[in-house]
Amino acid sequence: MSSEILSSIGLGSIDIGYLFLACAAITIVFIILVIVLIAQNRKMKKRFLKFMQGKNVKSLEEKIAELFDDNKSLKETVDENRKELRKINKNQEYAFQKFGLVKYDAFKQMGGMLSFSLALLNDQDNGFIINSVHSSDGCYSYTKEVKDGMSDISLGEEEKKALEIALNSNNRVNRG
Repeated sequence: MSSEILSSIGLGSIDIGYLFLACAAITIVFIILVIVLIAQNRKMKKRFLKFMQGKNVKSLEEKIAELFDDNKSLKETVDENRKELRKINKNQEYAFQKFGLVKYDAFKQMGGMLSFSLALLNDQDNGFIINSVHSSDGCYSYTKEVKDGMSDISLGEEEKKALEIALNSNNRVNRG
């Protein structure tokens, strides 16, 4: 069976059955695509209705404006916090951050390790060393200034250990 229309466009030799099957296959693909699009549209509509629940365009504009104001306020707060943190960090440079503690028995066999040397240093390795010597006669304490990790006054063995601990590691106690 031939068709005048198919012959006029140069497809007169094609069997109409094949043409019909091709059209049917394309129609099925389009039907599947329409079903998928309808399902996606329903999901989107549900999400939209949930979003718009009890709202109109004006209330949404107000909410968006509130969010912008909140965002601006948060940015200002973050900037203030950054300034405060810089100030705290600057001040912390001068606070004692490193220490070294060495406990020892100043007079062997005199009742334990009651004597100690304590080195307290800031971030620039400036500070002091406290040496406290306990004996049966009493307790004597001495301080020595430390600048750039060095003392102008000669240090005893325990004081050197305490200073070394403070310079090399943070917050460690050495006994002995």
